[in-house]
Amino acid sequence: MAAVIALAQSLPASAAAHETVRLLLGLALHASQRNDEAADCFRQLVREHPATADYWNNLAITAQLSGALDEAGHAFRQALSLSPGDAQFHHNYGLLLARQGCWREARQCQFDAVERAPGFIDARLQGALACHVCGDLPGEEAMLQDVAHWPPQPAEQALSLATMLSTRGEQPIAFGVLDKAVLPAGEEGRFLAWRITAMRASLHERGNQPDQARAELALLPMDAIAALPAEHEAVRCRVWSARATVLAREGDHGAAAELWQHILDHAPLGELRVPAAFGLAAARDKLRQHAEAWAALQQAHALQCESVRHVVPHLLDEQAQSLPMVDHRVTRRARDAWSALPAPRGRQSPVFVVGFPRSGTTLLEQMIDAHPDFRSMDERAFVYDLIERMEHAGQAYPGDLAILQADEARMLRQAYDGMVAGVLPDLGHARLVDKNPLNMLTLPMMARLYPEARFILCLRHPCDVLLSCYMLPFRSPSFMTLCSSLPRLARGYVQAFEQWLAHVEVFAPRVLEWRYESVVSRFDEHVARLGHFLGIEDTAPLANFAEHARAKGYISTPSYAQVTQGIHRNAVGRWQAYREHFEPVLPILEPMMERLGYGM
Repeated sequence: MAAVIALAQSLPASAAAHETVRLLLGLALHASQRNDEAADCFRQLVREHPATADYWNNLAITAQLSGALDEAGHAFRQALSLSPGDAQFHHNYGLLLARQGCWREARQCQFDAVERAPGFIDARLQGALACHVCGDLPGEEAMLQDVAHWPPQPAEQALSLATMLSTRGEQPIAFGVLDKAVLPAGEEGRFLAWRITAMRASLHERGNQPDQARAELALLPMDAIAALPAEHEAVRCRVWSARATVLAREGDHGAAAELWQHILDHAPLGELRVPAAFGLAAARDKLRQHAEAWAALQQAHALQCESVRHVVPHLLDEQAQSLPMVDHRVTRRARDAWSALPAPRGRQSPVFVVGFPRSGTTLLEQMIDAHPDFRSMDERAFVYDLIERMEHAGQAYPGDLAILQADEARMLRQAYDGMVAGVLPDLGHARLVDKNPLNMLTLPMMARLYPEARFILCLRHPCDVLLSCYMLPFRSPSFMTLCSSLPRLARGYVQAFEQWLAHVEVFAPRVLEWRYESVVSRFDEHVARLGHFLGIEDTAPLANFAEHARAKGYISTPSYAQVTQGIHRNAVGRWQAYREHFEPVLPILEPMMERLGYGM
């Protein structure tokens, strides 16, 4: 490249202005990382040859690398206007948009690239990453189709891919991606190898394998990592993050808090600081340092809201509706207009476990799943997918449930069964447990398709529920913003239960209330009640849920570690340590607390 540059620059002005000379010089300068000069070459080329899409694309790439992001965006749009069918151009523009935090637009660019070139793996990976950030789970799944057979990825992309796969519960594939990652030579390769080892530790911890997590961390040269200069702070913080998670799992909350604080104070990337702030809050809470825990939580939510500003800006308004499904109501009069439809009997219907998030749904799910006659599928949004199918077919939800025909209902149930089979291909004659807390907002759909289904409503003191939600970094942008403040969270909680209680009066479903505080104090009694409700004669397996959860490994919800520890009272009345912060929202909650049987 140096020879090409020297030759081009030695030419007389008339020859140097030749189109091919400028192109070769621009490419050589770009390859030599002299992007300011390369961009100048391509600026001249697009002025002289404005109809050549490749020149605009080259200008966009070099301008982006030299920091001229607005110019790069304009150049990408020019390239796409000239050559809209070029998948590479769509992919390149998507990378720029992602760098600018415009994740929804970036997602669409990668979708456009994949539509034009379905085998374009880089576009599929970046499209999945954009979907991951936006909370678009169906889009992420589509982009990651056949991911187990993708070729080895460069280490940086492999780490991003493993993160997404882990969140989806595909731990074996995530480990495989890391095992095949292609490392660069030299110092950069060494740093990436450390990050891969740290990621493996995190995957083991997340899969309830703490011994394997500790073994991975033992492979890291902690002293060398601690001594890294400031320009490599991101490497250190990524390793410290995995280490802090494992320390917290072992109960060493003081050491974990020190590492989280270091990350929060020094991490150069917001994606590292957000989980550090939530981790620090959890550690301080365990240490009973409640004022410090609350301060960390406030910082965590401020950072998290900033991180989604380009994803869901409309939801950052304190009064915005983060749970739009609560506005969908079916009145008794509308219900009376429903035509009768053939439907499965009770034992051929799923058992739906619902309740506001952090109400004990995961614990109950693992209890039922421990029985050989039942199978759960972790947390899935399949009922919401059915609602989307209705709407895509031009039918309004919930209004058009009234005119649903027998064949349409059958096709919706078949679609649901197909999605379940993708998760539980060996379900057989076992009864399905569909645990998704916010399915409580979709009772009309469940009642229409499975009118004899049994529902278990998980209840827990509303203030304990709100505190637990407030202390967690949820993935979904809508739920993330819902939990960004206690007043907003309290309003959402009340709206969710107002809708549920109204629909219970309309549909009169078979519901068992599963009250967390009563379960932990009278466990055997409630296990018997649960067995009677589900028609289980031998309830002994239900009591062994903690052992069952440990053997299961990966559990998708934030309770993945707690459910392996058995029943305990530690989570009862936890909110009282933060009562001063709850006082302003108690008036919002009080009427619903009374309806649900909870005192102040």
